[in-house]
Formats: sequence, structure tokens, C-alpha cells
Amino acid sequence: MTPSPHSPPVRRLGHLVGAYGLLALTALLFLAFSLALPDTFPTLDNISEILSNQSIPAILALGAMIPIVTAKFDLSIGYGLGLAHVMTMQLIANASWPWPLACLVVVLGGAVVGTFNGVVVEFAKIDSFIATLGTGSILYALTGWITNGARIVPGPQGLPAAFTDLYDSRFLGLPVSAFYVLALTAVLWLLLERLPLGRYLYVIGSNPRAADLLGIPTRRYVVYAFAGSGLIVGIAGVLLAAQQRIGNPSVGLDYLLPAFVGALLGSTAIKPGRPNALGTLVAVVILAIGLAGIGQFGAQFWVTPLFNGATLLLAVGMAGYAARRQLRHRRAEPPRPRKDLSEVTS
Repeated sequence: MTPSPHSPPVRRLGHLVGAYGLLALTALLFLAFSLALPDTFPTLDNISEILSNQSIPAILALGAMIPIVTAKFDLSIGYGLGLAHVMTMQLIANASWPWPLACLVVVLGGAVVGTFNGVVVEFAKIDSFIATLGTGSILYALTGWITNGARIVPGPQGLPAAFTDLYDSRFLGLPVSAFYVLALTAVLWLLLERLPLGRYLYVIGSNPRAADLLGIPTRRYVVYAFAGSGLIVGIAGVLLAAQQRIGNPSVGLDYLLPAFVGALLGSTAIKPGRPNALGTLVAVVILAIGLAGIGQFGAQFWVTPLFNGATLLLAVGMAGYAARRQLRHRRAEPPRPRKDLSEVTS
């Protein structure tokens, strides 16, 4: 007898493919580029360059993921990255602040901007697309006002070596920025998968009415999500300043699309149907491998935005399919006894 398409073995196979298919594709893509470019691609220098170049997009993708957990979108992250970047350079290079103090102020400022976004979305009841696009435009205006549209270039003494070492130093033979990404992924995995905060955010994102019935303070936790995103954007801005060593008022916009590609594509891996930290990390890795591979093949400059745009469309489609598939499985399962809030948080 032919097994039903809903039989347990087929379901388990479908779950494995959905959860780890992107990870397997990452390994296959790396293998393919290694075979095609054996002298340049599978080398330690190339791997180090990929890790270094893609660390900031990875951090920004993890930051973009947090509001997406609550079914909100923060389109201001690219503008916020640019502002944090030039503010770091302004305080260190022009105002002669001690670099640790400047970095702390910029990171906390990012959290303040994120909190403002959350307040506008939840208390002013403005759609997150419109609200964060508006605040992003304001941030871009502030960036232009601070820089007067020009780059911030340090004097002859340059930037403090300890500050640039935040990005340039190495650990275990690899760029230290890659370990920042791993540490941030671990922290977000713990917060979202193992603590009540994450459970609340996922309930809010999947079913706001259920969250209200359970007594979850929806507004407060959405604000927390935006504040966390802003904090991470501030960290990314500091690292971008340490990497580039000049203040470029328009640089942040280049990171907006890759961040959302990573965050949305990540919702199709590890935990299909919902944004998650490990899935975002896998998505960023496969994007980094793809961009590095096509770059070594000598692709022209316009191939990168084409790749990002096509991948974004694919990511949105796959994320939507994964979410619908998960919803169908939930509806097919027998109803469970109703839980109260104390059981959800246990």
C-alpha cells in the first residue's frame, strides 16, 4: 500500500529537508565553488576574507530579525547604521572623545532610536513599514547634517590602534569579527529559544490575539524587540567605523537589502516558518559564499545587487511557503489542552 503523503516517515523527511536543506545547500555551494576555483576559493585567506567582509551584514541581519519575530519590519536599520558609523567617527576623530566612551554612547544611542521606533509603531499605531521608513529618513537627514554631506577623515595621527583592532585583530587565526557574529547568534538563540522573552515574542508574531488572551503585554515586548534591534545596529555601526576608518554618510544604505535577505531567508532554515538566529546565520553564510564565488568568477558590479534582489524575492516566497506549511501541520494536529500564561513561560 502506498503511504499517505501525511504519514509520519514522509512528514519527518519533509521536516528534515525544510530544516536543514539550506544548510546542505551551503555545503554543496562551497564544494562547487571549491571544485571550480581550486586555487583561490577553498583557501584560508579566502575564507578569512569572506568572514571579515560579511561580519557586519551578518550582525545587521541578526538585528533585523528581532522585529520580524513579532511580524514587524524595521526599514530604518540601514540609515541607523550610517548614523552610528559617522557618529563614532565624529566623536573619536573630530571631538577627540576616548574611543570606549564614544562606542558606548553610539551603541546606547542605537538602542534609544530602536525604542523610539517601537513606541511609534505600537503607541502611535503606524504600520511598521511606514513608521520606520519615516524615522529612517530622519536619521539620514541627521547623518547629512552632522557630516554636511562630506566624509569624515581622521587627522594625520589616525584612529587609536585599540579601536581599529576591534575589527582588524584575529583570534585563532580567523578575523575576530566572525566571533562577534557567533557570540551574537548564541545570545539571540538563548533569548528567543530558551527564555520566556522569546516565547512571548513568537506568540505576538504568530497570533497577537492569543498573546492578548494570555495576558502578554504586547506593546511592551514589541518595543523591546525594536530596542534590541537598534542596539545591534549601534554595535554594527561601531564596527563599520573601525573597519572603514573614515565616515561615509551614505554607506549604510548598501547594507539594508542584504540584512533583510539574510533575516527572511533564515526563517526557512533550522526552524522553518519562523525567524530564528541559527537560520539567519546559515542564510548569511550561503549568501557570503555565493557573493564570494561569483566575485571570483569576475562578475561585473551589477551582479551583486541582482543577486541580492533575486535572493530576497526567493527568500520571501520560501518564508511564506514555510509559514503556510507550518500552519497546515498545526491545523492537522489534534487540539491540545489550553494553557495559561504560567504554563507558557515554564
